[in-house]
Amino acid sequence: MTLLFVNARQLVTCAGAPRARVGGEMRDCGIVVDAAVAVVNERIAAVGTRALLEAEYASATVIDCGGGVLTPGLVDSHTHAIFGKPRYEEQERRAAGADYMEIARRGGGIHASVRDVRSRDVADLLALARPRLERLASYGTTTVEVKSGYGLSIEDELKILRVIKQLASELTMRIVPTWLGAHEIPREARATSETRASYVKMLREEMLPLVVSEHLAAFADVFCEPGVFTIEETRDLLLAARISGLGIKLHADELSPSGGAELAAELRAISADHLAAISAGGIQALAKSGTVATLLPGTMLFLGKGTRPPARALLDAGAAVALATDFNPGTSPTPNLPFILTLAVSELHMSVAEAMLAATVNGAAALGLADEIGQLAPGFSADLALFEIEDIRELPYWYADRRCKRTWVRGKACHSSDLPIT
Repeated sequence: MTLLFVNARQLVTCAGAPRARVGGEMRDCGIVVDAAVAVVNERIAAVGTRALLEAEYASATVIDCGGGVLTPGLVDSHTHAIFGKPRYEEQERRAAGADYMEIARRGGGIHASVRDVRSRDVADLLALARPRLERLASYGTTTVEVKSGYGLSIEDELKILRVIKQLASELTMRIVPTWLGAHEIPREARATSETRASYVKMLREEMLPLVVSEHLAAFADVFCEPGVFTIEETRDLLLAARISGLGIKLHADELSPSGGAELAAELRAISADHLAAISAGGIQALAKSGTVATLLPGTMLFLGKGTRPPARALLDAGAAVALATDFNPGTSPTPNLPFILTLAVSELHMSVAEAMLAATVNGAAALGLADEIGQLAPGFSADLALFEIEDIRELPYWYADRRCKRTWVRGKACHSSDLPIT
C-alpha cells in the first residue's frame, strides 16, 4: 500500500544521522512546512513538497493531516507496564513523610507489586496490560520498551516476559522486551548474605539462560543502587547477559551517586537510566562512552523529590540524552510521554527541539533502533504521530493534555482519537 500524508502545518522530521544526536545536533529537529510524506510498503519513501509528491504518487491513498503537526512516532524507551493493581496508598504515605526506601523496607514499593503479580495468571496480566499500552499509543507513542521485574522468580519473570511477547504479537505498536530479573532482591532472599548471593547466582546461571533460550528479551537491565544491587553484582550480571547475546542497560544513580553511570560507561551499556543523582564524573563518563542517558523526570516529580536529572549538564558535556516515562504503578504512573516533554522543558531547561529529539531519535538509540525509527526520512519505518496542534512548541505547552489525533506503525494505523480509550 502507498500512502501520502498531506496538509500538515508542520512536519517535524528529526532527520539526520541514524544515531543518537549530541551537542549542537540537538538544536534542530528538522521542521519543514508545505511538505508531504510518501509511504510505500511500510517505509517512508520520500519527504518533499506537496506538489511534487502528489504528482509522483498520484495513485496513493491520501491522508489529510488537517493542518496538524506530523512527527515521528514517539519512542518511550523505559517502562514497567506489566503490573497488577496501582499503588496509590504509597503516595499518601509519602505525603505523610515516608520516603521510597522506608516504604520498600516495610514491604511496599516493588515488593508489593511482586506479591501482586505472582498471584496473577497470564490471562489476567494480558487483560490489564492491553489497555495500558493502548493508552500509551493514544499520546503518540509508537514504540515502547517494556521490562519484567515484578516477578523476581524464574516462574514469574518468565511469565511476565511471555506476556510481553504475546502483546508484541497482538498489538500494532512496536514493543521491545527487557529482562529485569535484577529489579530488587526479593524478601525471601534477604535473610543472609548467603541467600542474597544465591539469588544473584540463580539470576545469572538459571534464569538468564532460560530467557535467552526462549528469545524473550532484547536487553537485560539491573537496578544498581545502594540497598538494591551493588556495583559488583551489577557488573557480574550484565557481563553474563552480554555474553549471552543481550544488550545491556542500567537503572543508575536514581537516588544516590553510587557509580552506576561510570559502570554503564565502562561496560558500554546502550543506556543508563534515571541519573537524578549522577556525579560530575558520571556525566563525563557517559559523554565519552556514547551510552545514552535516559532521563525520567516524571519519577522525581511523583516522588516529591527536589532533585531532577541534570539534563543541561549532560547535554552541555556532549552526552546523548533520551526521555521516557518510567511508566510504573509506584513512582511514575503516567503513560503520557508528551507530559514528560513538558517536564523536560519546564524543569530540566531543555529546548523543545532537544526534548523532541530526546523522545524520538535518541529514544530509538537507547533501544538500538536508531537506524529504523525516530525520524521522518526515506528508508525509515513509517512510524508517525499526528497531533492536533499548529506548532510543535504546543506539544509540551498544553501540559498533561492529549493532543494526539492518530498514529501509524509501519504504515498501519495504530491509534485514532476517534476511538474510545478505555
